[in-house]
Amino acid sequence: MSNVATPISTEVVIVGAGPCGLFQVFELGLLGIKAHVLDSLSNPGGQCTELYPEKPIYDIPALPVCGAQELIDRLMEQIKPFGAQFHLGCEVTGVQRQADGRRFNIETSTGVQLDAGAVVIAAGVGSFQPRRLVVEQAAQFEGTQIHYRVKRAEDFLGKRLLILGGGDSALDWALHFSGQTPVTLVHRRAEFRAAPASVAAMQEKVAKAQMTSNVGLIEELVVVSNKITGVKLKTADGTSVLIECDHILAFYGLHPKLGPIAEWGLALERKALTVDTEKFQTSEPGIFAIGDINTYPGKKKLILSGFHEAALAAFGVQSYIYPERKALLQYTTTSPAMQKRLGVVS
Repeated sequence: MSNVATPISTEVVIVGAGPCGLFQVFELGLLGIKAHVLDSLSNPGGQCTELYPEKPIYDIPALPVCGAQELIDRLMEQIKPFGAQFHLGCEVTGVQRQADGRRFNIETSTGVQLDAGAVVIAAGVGSFQPRRLVVEQAAQFEGTQIHYRVKRAEDFLGKRLLILGGGDSALDWALHFSGQTPVTLVHRRAEFRAAPASVAAMQEKVAKAQMTSNVGLIEELVVVSNKITGVKLKTADGTSVLIECDHILAFYGLHPKLGPIAEWGLALERKALTVDTEKFQTSEPGIFAIGDINTYPGKKKLILSGFHEAALAAFGVQSYIYPERKALLQYTTTSPAMQKRLGVVS
C-alpha cells in the first residue's frame, strides 16, 4: 500500500488565516470560487488572535471600535456560506508548478498535499515569534508572570503591571490598564515608536500620576520563593532601580521570518513579495500575495488595505483559473447569483 497522500483538489489555496486571508475566502466565494486555507498557527486569526486578541481596532469600516479577536470572529461568521476548508498547525514546505504549466502542487509539514488552480499568500509577516525578555530565569516564568500577549485583560486587573516596550502595543496596553491597576512603563530610551497621540496621552497620565514611566534596561528579575516580585532596572545614568511588579508584559515587537516562502523563487524587495497593483500577482503567474507580506509603490500595512487587495486579487485569481470567463463586476445588493452564494436567497 502506498504511503503517499492523495492530493486534495481545490480551486485556490490561501496561505495564512489572518484577517486578510479570511477576507480573501469571502471575496473568492462571492465569485463562486472555493478555497482551502493553510496556517502554521493552531487557530485562525494570525497576529490578531495570537498577539493582541483584546486590542481595540478603530479603522474597520462601519465598526467604530472592534476588538482584534472580535474582528476574526466576525470574519469567520461572514465566510461560513463558502465552506472553506482549514488546515491549521501546518506550514507550506513546497510549491511546484505542475506539468500543464498552470496548476500547482502544494506540500505541507503535516503531509497534506493539495492540487490547486492558484495560490494566494496572505501570511502577514511570515512565521513570527515575539521578541523575548533576555534576562536570567525569564523562560521559567513565561506564561505565568511574563507575557508577550494579552489574552484576557481582566486577568491583570488588581495586579502591579510592568509593561516593556516603546511601540504601539506597549503604549496601547499601558493606556488601557492605567487608572484600573498600577502600571509602570519601561522603555530603553526616551523616544517612542508609538503613534504621537498615544505618546502624548501616556505623558499626560504620567503627569497626573495615573501611571509611571521609566527609561532603562531590565538587568535582573527579583525572585522570592519562586515568584517574581520585581525587577532591577539599569537607568541611563548607570544606577539601579528596583521596580516592584506582579506581572511583566513585554512588547518588544515580532521577529518575522518568511521561512520557506523565501525559497519559492518569488521576487522579493526587503523581505516582502513584489506584486502588481491590478491583481496583486507576484512574479509567478498564478501566485498572488495580499496583506503585510507584499510590497508595491505606496504600500500601507493596514488591515483595511489588505481587504482592498483581497477584492482585486479575487478577480485576478478568477481570470487566471478561468481565462474564458468574462470578469463581470456584480453587486451583492442586486446580484441573484451572489445572494444565492451568500445564502440570503434560496
